[in-house]
Amino acid sequence: MASTPRIVIIGAGIVGTNLADELVARGWNNITVLDQGPLNMPGGSTSHAPGLVFQTNPSKTMASFAKYTVEKLLSLTEDGVSCFNQVGGLEVATTETRLADLKRKLGYASSWGIDGRILSREECKELYPLLNEENILGGLHVPSDGLALAARAVQLLIKRTEAAGVKYRGSTTVTGIEQSGRRVTGVETSEGVIPADIVISCAGFWGAKIGAMIGMAVPLLPLAHQYVKTTPVPAQQGRNELPNGATLPILRHQDQDLYYREHGDRYGIGSYAHRPMPVDVDTLGTYAPETVSEHNMPSRLDFTLEDFLPVWEATKQLLPALAEAEIEDGFNGIFSFTPDGGPLLGESKELDGFYVAEAVWVTHSAGVAKAMAELLTTGRSETDLGECDITRFEDVQLTPGYVSETSQQNFVEIYDVLHPLQPKLSPRNLRVSPFHARHKELGGFFLESGGWERPYWFEANAALLKEMPAEWLPPARDAWSGMFSSPIAAAEAWKTRTAVAMYDMTPLKRLEISGPGALKLLQELTTADLDKKPGAVTYTLVLDHAGGVRSDITVARLAEDTFQLGANGSIDTAYFERAARHQTQSGSASDWVQVRDTTGGTCCIGLWGPLARDLVSKVSDDDFTNEGLKYFRAKNVVIGGIPVTAMRLSYVGELGWELYTSADNGQRLWDALWQAGQPLGVIAAGRAAFSSLRLEKGYRSWGTDMTTEHDPFEAGLGFAVKMAKESFIGKGALESRTEEGSARRLRCLTVDDGRSVVLGKEPVFYKEQAVGYITSAAYGYTVAKPIAYAYLPATVSVGDSVEIEYFGRRITATVSEEPLYDPKMTRLRG
Repeated sequence: MASTPRIVIIGAGIVGTNLADELVARGWNNITVLDQGPLNMPGGSTSHAPGLVFQTNPSKTMASFAKYTVEKLLSLTEDGVSCFNQVGGLEVATTETRLADLKRKLGYASSWGIDGRILSREECKELYPLLNEENILGGLHVPSDGLALAARAVQLLIKRTEAAGVKYRGSTTVTGIEQSGRRVTGVETSEGVIPADIVISCAGFWGAKIGAMIGMAVPLLPLAHQYVKTTPVPAQQGRNELPNGATLPILRHQDQDLYYREHGDRYGIGSYAHRPMPVDVDTLGTYAPETVSEHNMPSRLDFTLEDFLPVWEATKQLLPALAEAEIEDGFNGIFSFTPDGGPLLGESKELDGFYVAEAVWVTHSAGVAKAMAELLTTGRSETDLGECDITRFEDVQLTPGYVSETSQQNFVEIYDVLHPLQPKLSPRNLRVSPFHARHKELGGFFLESGGWERPYWFEANAALLKEMPAEWLPPARDAWSGMFSSPIAAAEAWKTRTAVAMYDMTPLKRLEISGPGALKLLQELTTADLDKKPGAVTYTLVLDHAGGVRSDITVARLAEDTFQLGANGSIDTAYFERAARHQTQSGSASDWVQVRDTTGGTCCIGLWGPLARDLVSKVSDDDFTNEGLKYFRAKNVVIGGIPVTAMRLSYVGELGWELYTSADNGQRLWDALWQAGQPLGVIAAGRAAFSSLRLEKGYRSWGTDMTTEHDPFEAGLGFAVKMAKESFIGKGALESRTEEGSARRLRCLTVDDGRSVVLGKEPVFYKEQAVGYITSAAYGYTVAKPIAYAYLPATVSVGDSVEIEYFGRRITATVSEEPLYDPKMTRLRG
């Protein structure tokens, strides 16, 4: 067998052992797995995890991980017994809010291909006889959920992979990471150095300590979570043959932050209904291997009974039979939480060859391992990892204070019913644009993303609702879609389409790529031909080797060796930085290239609308005519005495420019445009209007409308791919593909009743079959109807009728030609 890279996996829990197994399955054989604890019970989260696997998740990625985990553990057997007890899952509602949430979760399940059903209270009682049906309104039943036998799975995986040549070293402490030339070369341990070409940290709540060894901030917080076992429950006597067996579905009572599973005739109860309990791993001390046991391990802390007693009463209300039992044993078990609740996956930007797979729970363990094995062996995961990428956070989100506060808040809210736009209450105002003071004066309503405060609408525009034509006034929304929305957005859209509006585009990630090798780098990483004269602006895609869409960006060639990129976030920054470093290190002097994130030092105003040219001519002597600055061109201008880079592009579909200047000049630029625009009726407009206008033009948003799971032709972006280019990453994979030959297409839907607004991720049905899901949605103020985009089979054509399931009811929609607004582009080019 050919030799493969030398792999060292740090952590022999459910993630590390699964990863070793997935790598072996793909032909990699030179693998060493380390753990500081004994291999029969390493003492991390896996060793005490109760094993409940609820697959349904708002995230397609996380649901995919959970589905594969179920499949893998079902297939992992010994003596005819698998490592998954598929008893099903039941989530019950005791409030109308929770019942509505379960209906929405059933929609997620349908979108991601998971079978489930909403049950009446009587059906819940029939399925789960111990329930007090008077307390519940209904439930969600997913038959394929169940219990992962995590500790058993680890031992079987060790056995299987050892037979394939994987080396395991228990009771071995990692003391450092060796490196040379910004590439990992080995792992220092208490037993000496182990040479390595690739190191993957699967260390669980110790992950931040491992990351710190290479100067990497791993944003996870270890937190304690309560779990108890009861004394035998008389009603359970004789129900389960095995002491730890279970036949009833796993149960969640999220209105009280509780979950339940059987342990033979006993019950296991998990609670999040207590104060966050952060854990400093440096205080856990060292455990002699011979002392580690089920009741004595680093991840199992002393039980704090006072934190559990209130929910013990709630438990007896829901499951009256447990009133005949007592709390026999309890502990506070350590798990990893992150600022956004997602796992941390991928390659470090600090050190090539050093990867992490941290903050992964048993529920998603095998799916994460599969994705990581694909990433290591082929360079990409079949499942999009954008939501989980370790480089997704901004620097301000990696500070210890931010990680601690937001991770604790995620613990508190883990079972709460949260709206997709639900903002953090704290920390806020971490990053504000130079226009923030003006936005506050105008009554801006702010939501937060990536640490940025983003205005969604402005109360100063409320009076416009009385001025605008009646046909622009949107219909009343239902309570859910109406949250964090305002009809004021309609007025802002109206003024954008009929006069002129100013949008704060500052949070858009901006990168400067410069140097003699800049063009070479960008030509290889993007699908467009960027070898154009300075002043050209190009919309292009960044693909992976299989043709999946990593990102979509705009590239402005500001000078021969200087380009400005409008990117999608920190994942793009890390990708371009790594590629630039490799090109510079391996090439000649002419290949040297530098990547700088200029976002914080610059700002941007989107000035858009039919009167935009009238406005800017009042404060600039530069030529803003069609001939002076053509569509998708850039030039340096002076506005109100301020140096500005103007780019003729617009994501709202109206005449105008993105106007860039340094942050110190930002407020002056805003004030100059604002004052000059008063006679023209200029307004400030927010993100809500922007999102609506974007969809009316059919413009895609990366991360929702396309990911690495979609190629450009499926996403309707074939125009951005220049196959005549000599080479670019992903070209080979696209050679035989066309838009017409795609099995699925991103389609525009218009809602037939003209008023039902969906929010995204809802399932789409065609001829009573779930065939796709909503990617983006908004009310279209110009076209006076709700709009949604969805991936649908190519057999579903324009004019066909489909149904969107929203909170359990079906909404009829029509597949429509796109774009809905200005298909001939006369507004943009005027």
